[in-house]
Amino acid sequence: MTRPTMEDVAARAGVSRALVSLVMRDSPKVSAHRRRAVREAAAELGYEPHFLARQLASRTSNLVGVVVSDLRNAFFADVVEGMDEAAQEAGLELILNTGRRSASRERTALTGLLQFQPGGIILLSPVLPAASIRDAAQRCPLVLVSRGSSIPEVDTVNDDGETGAALAVDHLAALGHRRIVHLDGGAAFAAGPRRRGYNAAMTRHGLEPVVIASEHTDEAGAAAVRALLTIFSPASFPTALVCGNDFNAVGAMSALAAAGLRVPEDVSVIGYDNTSFAALRSIALTTIDQPRVRIGQLAVRALTERLREGRVEPVRRRLEPTLVVRSTTAAPRD
Repeated sequence: MTRPTMEDVAARAGVSRALVSLVMRDSPKVSAHRRRAVREAAAELGYEPHFLARQLASRTSNLVGVVVSDLRNAFFADVVEGMDEAAQEAGLELILNTGRRSASRERTALTGLLQFQPGGIILLSPVLPAASIRDAAQRCPLVLVSRGSSIPEVDTVNDDGETGAALAVDHLAALGHRRIVHLDGGAAFAAGPRRRGYNAAMTRHGLEPVVIASEHTDEAGAAAVRALLTIFSPASFPTALVCGNDFNAVGAMSALAAAGLRVPEDVSVIGYDNTSFAALRSIALTTIDQPRVRIGQLAVRALTERLREGRVEPVRRRLEPTLVVRSTTAAPRD
């Protein structure tokens, strides 16, 4: 069976196609009895207006395109939850796509979303070059989450990564750890501030910073620990790890267990993000909390300010992280 069209509804109701279009857009120019006739005809035929066509016809799209960097990372799920909550309150609809941590995939995803002519775009921790972000911001309001920008048309929402990493080092130093290693987040924008915060805090405590190349994935966390096992002898092995994020920390703990090292008895581990799985009893990860839902809400709020309130000046939101102590950190044995 073919899908009923606006022409079919018009024929059934005995009115013009233009009048059906007015009814579907809730125009006040239609009389009550004609509106009722059109609605009844549409119900009989099972007709529903095409959402995208209605958006394009109104010239004021309520669509918000979202590109998620990594669908496997629970951090983004929590951020999207906050975005969805704020979008529902604002009468906006989210369309999600993913870039799978690849600049070329993100560019394709962004191009696809822009074809919908959305009211705005939100990019979650993108690896796109700044030029691509600038070009997209010329077409609609754009918000970056977990990435900074100096582009005037772009708003940003981030946590204070330097403070967060320093909180992790301070906690471990207070427990008595001296050999504290940082598993770096690689090319991710959030990795830079966290690395700087770690280095500054280690220097402040009179400790030697040691940064191991890694990424914000569990595979990279496990690989970094295997690298540590080849670099350090058992007597000099680090007593604590500050991991790039929670995902990275879980991979690191898996590799430590495979090497016969216990957490936290032999090695303390701290993650970053306080994602939902970090609180699971079987993991109980000490971590740095980002207010993830709040970040998503603020991202949508930034879009609505541009779309409906006429704001043109960029906003730079930076939220303060906090330390959440669970079971993966303890005083070193020595």
